[in-house]
Amino acid sequence: MRRLFGSVRARATLGATLVVAVALVAAGAAVLLSLRSNLIGEAGTQAERSARAVASELAAGTPYDKLSGLDGDDGPVQVLDENRRLVAASEDLERISGTDTGRVKPQPAAKPSGGDDDDDAEDAGEALEPGEISGETVFSNGSATIDGGAQDYRFAAVEVETHDRGHLKVYAGSPLSAEHGAVRTALTVMLIGFPLLLGVVAGVTWLVTRRALRPVEGIRREMAAITRSEDLARRVPEPDTHDEIARLASTTNETLAALETSVERQRRFVADASHELRSPIASLRTQLEVAAAHPELLDLDGAVEDTVRLQRLAADLLLLARLDAGERRGDTKVDLAGLAREAAEGRPGVTVDAEPVEVAGSRGQLGRVLANLLDNAQRHARSAVTVSVRREGDRAVAGVADDGDGVPEGDRERIFERFVRLDAARSRDDGGAGLGLAIARDVAVRHGGTLTAGRGPAGGALFELRLPLA
Repeated sequence: MRRLFGSVRARATLGATLVVAVALVAAGAAVLLSLRSNLIGEAGTQAERSARAVASELAAGTPYDKLSGLDGDDGPVQVLDENRRLVAASEDLERISGTDTGRVKPQPAAKPSGGDDDDDAEDAGEALEPGEISGETVFSNGSATIDGGAQDYRFAAVEVETHDRGHLKVYAGSPLSAEHGAVRTALTVMLIGFPLLLGVVAGVTWLVTRRALRPVEGIRREMAAITRSEDLARRVPEPDTHDEIARLASTTNETLAALETSVERQRRFVADASHELRSPIASLRTQLEVAAAHPELLDLDGAVEDTVRLQRLAADLLLLARLDAGERRGDTKVDLAGLAREAAEGRPGVTVDAEPVEVAGSRGQLGRVLANLLDNAQRHARSAVTVSVRREGDRAVAGVADDGDGVPEGDRERIFERFVRLDAARSRDDGGAGLGLAIARDVAVRHGGTLTAGRGPAGGALFELRLPLA
C-alpha cells in the first residue's frame, strides 16, 4: 500500500477523490433530507386541506354518512368524538396506524364520559364556539390499508365544535408514496452518478497531476545524469510556465552553477597550492642533496628561509581550509586600535594613528588580517606605511596606506583572489604566495565587514577594513 501511494501523483489523486467524495456525500445527504422534508411538507399541507374540508362540513351540520371526504379517494379519514370514539371513517378502510385510534368502523353509540371502554376519555382541547374550527393542526406519520392497498401517510388532525354533536376531531391522511418515490429515485441517481463522477475526478486529477509533474521528472532525470557523469556544466531544463516548478528548476540551475564554481575554485586552489608548495620543497631538497654530497656547500640560511616559507604557506592553507569549512568567528570584544598597534610593533617605517574602537569577533583572525595588510604594504612601500583606526557611524574603519606605486584600478578586485600576484610581485621570494589578501578578505566578510583597495593619500595603495561596532 505504501508503494502504491508512494508518488505525489497517486497521493494527489487519492486526496482529491476523497475530498470530492466527502463533499458529494454531504451534498447528497442534504439534498435528500431537503427533498424529503419538502415532500412531507406538501403531503402535510394536502392532509390538512382534506381535514379542514371535512371539519367545515361537520361544522355546517352535515351528517356523517353524507361527508364527501369519506369516499377514500383522497386518503383515509377518521372522525372522533370528545371521548376518542370513532364516529365516522373512510369507506373500505381496513387498517390504520398513527392516529388516536386504530378502529376502522364507526361505533353505533357513544358512551358517557368515564365508561369502561378500551379508549380512555380526553379533554375536549381548546375552547371553541359551536361551528368553529380550531386553527391548530397536529401532524403525525402512519400507515393505512384501503381496499387492500397499504401505504404510508402523513396525517393532519383538526378539531371542530359542532352545534349538535359536541367536540369532534378529524384525521385526514395524504399518501407519502410521492415522497418515497422521489427519494428512492434521487438516491438511485446518486448511487449511480457519484461513482462515475468520482471516477472522472480521479482520472482528470491523475492526468493533470502527471502533466504538471512532468517537468519535475525531467529535472530528476537530468540531476541523476549529472550525478552519474559528474559534469557540473550541465543544467536541468527550465519549463516556460513561470510557476513553482519553473522557479525550482531555476534555483536548481543556480545551485549547480554555484557548485560548479565552488568545485572549479577548489580545483584551482589545489593546483595552485601544489604549485606553490613544489617550489620551496624542491629548493630545500636540492640544498639538502648538495649538502649531503658536499657539506662545505650547504646554504644554511637559504634552507631556513625555504623552511619558513613552507611553514607560512602551510599555515595559510590551513587557515583557508578552516575558513572554507565555516569556522566560527567568535563573539569576543576586540580593541581594534590596540590590535593595530600590536601588529605594527617592531615594523620599521610604520606609524599608527588610532582611536579606541571595539568590534566583535576573533582576535586571532582580525590580527591576521592586519598583519597581512601590513606585510603587503611593506612589500610595496618606498619608505613609509601608515595605519589608521577610526569610527564612522556604526562601523569601525582600519586603513593601511603606503607610499608605493599603488594598485591599478582594474586589478583592485582581482588581487583578493587566491594565488593572484601582480607583475610587480611575481617573485616568490619577495611576493609571497598570493594568499595574504585573499585570507584578509575572507576573514573580513565572515566578520560581517568589507575589505576594499583604493588610492592612498601618498599615491600608494590604501586598504580599508570596515567592521560593525561591538
